[in-house]
Amino acid sequence: MKKIIVLAILCFSVSALAQKEVVFDKKNFKDNKKAYKEAEDYLEEADELMIPNPFPRYAQALELYKKANDFNDKSSHVNFQLGLCYMNTAEKFKSLEYFEKSFKLNPNKHVDIHYYLGRGHHLKSEWDEAIQHYEAHKKRLNAKEQLQDMMKVNKLIFECKSGKELVKDPTRVWIDNMGGMINSEYPEYGMIMTADASEIYFTSRRPSTLGGGKDLMIDQYFEDVYTSNKFEGNSWIKAKNIGDPVNTKGHDAAVALSPDGSKMIVYIDDKGDGNLYESVREGNEWSKPKKFDEPINSDYHEASAWYTSDGKRIFFISERPLEKRGNPKDRDIYVAEWDAEEEEWIDPQRLPEEVNTKYDEDGIYVHPDGKTIYFSSKGHNTMGGYDVFKSVLQEDGSWSKAENMGYPINTPDDDVFFLVAANGRDAYMTSYREDGFGDKDLYKVTLLGDEKEPILMAEDLLLANAEAPSSAVVIEPKVEVKDQLAILKGIVRDDKTKEPLKANIELVDNETNEVVAEFTSDAKTGRFLVSLPGGKNYGIAVKAEGYLFHSENFNVKQNEAYKEVEKNVDLKKVDVGQSIVLRNIFFDLNKYTLRDESEKELMRLTKLLNDNPSLKIEISGHTDSRGSAAYNKELSKNRAKAVVDYLVGKGISKDRLEYAGYGEEQPINSDAEISKLKRRAEIEDAHQENRRTEFKILEN
Repeated sequence: MKKIIVLAILCFSVSALAQKEVVFDKKNFKDNKKAYKEAEDYLEEADELMIPNPFPRYAQALELYKKANDFNDKSSHVNFQLGLCYMNTAEKFKSLEYFEKSFKLNPNKHVDIHYYLGRGHHLKSEWDEAIQHYEAHKKRLNAKEQLQDMMKVNKLIFECKSGKELVKDPTRVWIDNMGGMINSEYPEYGMIMTADASEIYFTSRRPSTLGGGKDLMIDQYFEDVYTSNKFEGNSWIKAKNIGDPVNTKGHDAAVALSPDGSKMIVYIDDKGDGNLYESVREGNEWSKPKKFDEPINSDYHEASAWYTSDGKRIFFISERPLEKRGNPKDRDIYVAEWDAEEEEWIDPQRLPEEVNTKYDEDGIYVHPDGKTIYFSSKGHNTMGGYDVFKSVLQEDGSWSKAENMGYPINTPDDDVFFLVAANGRDAYMTSYREDGFGDKDLYKVTLLGDEKEPILMAEDLLLANAEAPSSAVVIEPKVEVKDQLAILKGIVRDDKTKEPLKANIELVDNETNEVVAEFTSDAKTGRFLVSLPGGKNYGIAVKAEGYLFHSENFNVKQNEAYKEVEKNVDLKKVDVGQSIVLRNIFFDLNKYTLRDESEKELMRLTKLLNDNPSLKIEISGHTDSRGSAAYNKELSKNRAKAVVDYLVGKGISKDRLEYAGYGEEQPINSDAEISKLKRRAEIEDAHQENRRTEFKILEN
């Protein structure tokens, strides 16, 4: 009896699910010939649009299939085609319901129906259902004759199994839409940003595209580059089209931005041979993009790139074939070096197997720390399509094994264009989500970690004006930065007029005396931004023609908190009476022998004197008040004399040089002021400010 009841229930269930297919045939619509003819025309036109010419026009066909389906929603063919169209548009999650209906109407109509049912469930993260349909599809395949199809399905099954594991341990993140000032009802994607995430550029297909034209093949507006910033506060200003010469009447896409926002890489299709171009900014104006020469561009497709923070390397994606594999359709990550002498990119190297796979990689992004890359890959343990991965350059030159960034950053759909700001907490990505504005939108991802107490430091310790003190006696930390990174930004100005200046900014590794990077402040705005990877003691010199240079000393420690400081640098003209602190001249404690780390600063001073042969200067030494007054005065005098002796040794006439030791007589911070300080670190910093070497212009 129990078996009979179960059988009756099963029969009822099958009967309830079963639907009778009604094919598009005039015999089935004798009572409504006019409406049938109209629906049939829609169907025929839609089917023509689905013919690859050169590829199916899904968005246009979708609207026609909808009209045909409004007349007859019991066509297995129309429902299947609706599923295909939805799967290849922004609303791909709707595809499953149409594939399911097509299957119920006629399970034998489409030989690949289980494959597409699997894809529909896969996109919805319904892993087990997807695997069942993929396995059913495999049974239809001939392993010998359809080996590539078999391998493709096996990979999809592997992705589902990866997805099941990844969602068990989700990444702790908040994901928020960037809002209506950035996003619109049209597609936004491929965001790029400065190192401090205060300025962004992205690609969009809006009616405001330059020329207002549409790509008729996909019925969408041409791509253009748009921009927004939050220079004046915490909110983004309304995004705007950056106009020509970067944007044209065709497709123009943002690819990369230098950390300081002075250079942009854009992608141009070049009639199918995608290539990378570079545009340079002065003020708010961008130059006409110039095509990268070989070896960056090749006869194959290049579509993604990113600069390192020092500008000495560029990572890029290329489809160029490998000698061993010979497959030009496999996108891989390469890195090329900048040859300063030849002024060209050289020696591109493919990253190793820890990063690249036999599948496509894309969307490369290099963190401002210069050693962490984020990229998307269809290989490794992706949960579907492209997933975002992370790899870190090790001290021995190897790369760490690619790490999946996890769910919900990654989804069963393509996840590309993932950027992490210098603070290591804020990230940005492109995604299509139900809370969006209509199509793909830009989202902010807050990476949640253990709460950390903020590091409170006075801004003046980082980048003060020309009168401010600096480390001059002993190399001591002026800024302590966690997460192995500091961001230094501000405006270079004339000391008196406060007008913006174009200045060269030189970044030196004080331990090796090597110039690790050179930057330029913007000529119209004076803005500059420098990222400082950790584990080094840096000297920074800001130089402009006709002005005294300005120097700073920073010790960016390993494994300490990220620090972002904004400060204006006011340069003084070469006039009598002007004085500056030589912040990168170092002596050992209680000694007056110049340390090797002083070399770059002394070379800058030598050049200043050579460039201005009429200058006569005084070098002065200063100490704090600890120790006897007589000892301090003698020590400061000997230190000043050591600098003068160096300059004389470099050919500067003794007649142009004077030296003096003022000991503790001219403190920046008085003992009374220091006595009011509570913390030991503050007290030591105040004494450090008093210990300095200066020079003053006596004659010009």
